[in-house]
Amino acid sequence: SVSATKNNIKIIGNSTPWYAQGYFVYDSKKAGGLTVSHLRVSEKPIRSAYLIAQADFVGCHQLQFIDKYQMAERLKPGGIFLLNTPYSADEVWSRLPQEVQAVLNQKKARFYVVNAAKIARECGLGARINTVMQMAFFHLTHILPGDSALVELQGAIAKSYSSKGQDLVERNWQALALAQESLAEVPLQAVNPHSVHRPPVVSDAAPDFVKTVTAAMLAGLGDALPVSALPPDGTWPMGTTRWEKRNIAEEIPVWKEELCTQCNHCVAACPHSAIRAKVVSPQAMENAPASLHSLDVKSRDMRGQKYVLQVAPEDCTGCNLCVEVCPAKDRQNPQIKAINMMSRLEHVEEEKVNYDFFLDLPEIDRNKLERIDIRTSQLITPLFEYSGACSGCGETPYIKLLTQLYGDRMLIANATGCSSIYGGNLPSTPYTTDANGRGPAWANSLFEDNAEFGLGFRLSVDQHRARVMRLLAQFADRIPAELNDALHAEATTDVRREQVAALRQHLKSVAGAEELLKDADALVEKSIWLIGGDGWAYDIGFGGLDHVLSLTENVNILVLDTQCYSNTGGQASKATPLGAVTKFGEHGKRKARKDLGVSMMMYGHVYVAQISLGAQLNQTVKAIQEAEAWPGPSL
Repeated sequence: SVSATKNNIKIIGNSTPWYAQGYFVYDSKKAGGLTVSHLRVSEKPIRSAYLIAQADFVGCHQLQFIDKYQMAERLKPGGIFLLNTPYSADEVWSRLPQEVQAVLNQKKARFYVVNAAKIARECGLGARINTVMQMAFFHLTHILPGDSALVELQGAIAKSYSSKGQDLVERNWQALALAQESLAEVPLQAVNPHSVHRPPVVSDAAPDFVKTVTAAMLAGLGDALPVSALPPDGTWPMGTTRWEKRNIAEEIPVWKEELCTQCNHCVAACPHSAIRAKVVSPQAMENAPASLHSLDVKSRDMRGQKYVLQVAPEDCTGCNLCVEVCPAKDRQNPQIKAINMMSRLEHVEEEKVNYDFFLDLPEIDRNKLERIDIRTSQLITPLFEYSGACSGCGETPYIKLLTQLYGDRMLIANATGCSSIYGGNLPSTPYTTDANGRGPAWANSLFEDNAEFGLGFRLSVDQHRARVMRLLAQFADRIPAELNDALHAEATTDVRREQVAALRQHLKSVAGAEELLKDADALVEKSIWLIGGDGWAYDIGFGGLDHVLSLTENVNILVLDTQCYSNTGGQASKATPLGAVTKFGEHGKRKARKDLGVSMMMYGHVYVAQISLGAQLNQTVKAIQEAEAWPGPSL
């Protein structure tokens, strides 16, 4: 909507004697987020330095915003309200929440609908509805006389898209024509008592802080919160994306279990942790909803168990990656796979019930897994979920996988970039905790010093552990010899936690051991990960990265290499290959790509691996495990 409104401003400014002003309010979601475009038009210069509170025209481009935000409330009496919706003019009124119906009546609004998504699909524009909504705006407001709006928009489209081919230009022109034909006015009616009420912003099951502070911010009412409502020390609760329920997908994946091979490729590929798999006992499924299906587990080491696959219908972004990676096809109709995209509106209520039941099913005990590969790793609950990353994001599956393997003991230093925006977003945070309250500890410093920042994590953890080991030595004569010896020997994470629990139990009766009792968790090895994009690792933070890898400290570095600066729109980086075109580098890269892996291999003590989930799933899992196991720096 921002690009559409900016084009509208240019057209008004260039084609009329009027002045135009635009101001845009964004959230930091990469896809499906809220953008509010404030457009003013006047015969005199505009000096208004404040947001529009009462508008002559309000356009709602996403149907789900009606449930979440005060849209019609911002309309002037007698103003125009335009809604993009799949429902026709005859049926849309009963689909509106009663509160919205009441406001439209109170404002005596002129109410119009258009199915912009359908027009965009018919014209081959995918999910791009901006052309349709631009035409609808000009057609309803009559800012430009007669057919001049159509002529101006056709010219703007030719200018914007001609470099991408005449076919794209003509498809957008077709969308303009269909937009005019498809607009329909909806007569105002009495409030329908059978219509739904506007749902609460977050579930009643959410914690109090989420229901008061987070919910207000999600609804766009954060400015009304008193300072006293905010955390005084700047810390925010984790795992709050689970309460957001963005509902931005038009289609969601639905499982066709009879074709499923239980490979879990769809779970691994999902960028938003919106598809989950579990293996549970048959008894756990006894009270399952009839629509929640399960299969007998095919794996030999889990015989007698049930395999369950389920989508989070309100958190899915509809990217279609799960369908793309699914290897199982119907032999009679290869277009049908074990997972297929279906209308969200038709399936969401049923799938919500299924997902709520699924979440309460018991988690798998990772200690009972004979091996960790792509299939078994995806049975472990991720501690990174429902982020605000782009629909179909290629970065987040790697972070999700890290949290499945090491999330309960991870410390993450995150460079500024895409991963810091979707990872440290307010008011909702995707990093979460397990049933024991353990999860990743995450921090973001700057773009240019993340490697040094992460090295500091390692040094501080080592110092902390060394201090606890000294305290342990001081109390050696008051700790059972067998337990003391075990704490000095190597052990798995879960065994070490059991030893620490036993130590704490014993120390409760030991005078003067308060510090050791408080800090005994330092005996559990932490997994240190430095995460950032190629703009950080190849360019701006390369000096620090090189320095950290030249040392022998045990840190792991994950470079999310998109071959350009993704967060700032698509500028070329040193990771961009020769000849590659980026959004802001349309003439192509004139120099070869820097080979970061080969250059770091020259040190001789650095573990280096290149991974791609899209190319080789199990090699990715193996490389991450090897990097974590390597006692020095890993890239």
